[in-house]
Amino acid sequence: MSAPGTPVDNAVIESFHRTIKRELIYPNKHKTKAEMRVLIENYLNDYYTNERIHTKFMTTPSREEERLRELN
Repeated sequence: MSAPGTPVDNAVIESFHRTIKRELIYPNKHKTKAEMRVLIENYLNDYYTNERIHTKFMTTPSREEERLRELN
């Protein structure tokens, strides 16, 4: 484990920010603030959790949670 304040501490959230910017923010940068809010909410609540394949799991987070519940 790294010491507090080192770059490794922020790796997960920085990776998430890079992903959301690349997949959602930059392609829709011409949208209004209200439109972006709706897009981000939909991205987080639906697409990111239920449809986007994450390389760590090689499946969606919701399917991985389901699989782990079945194991217990």
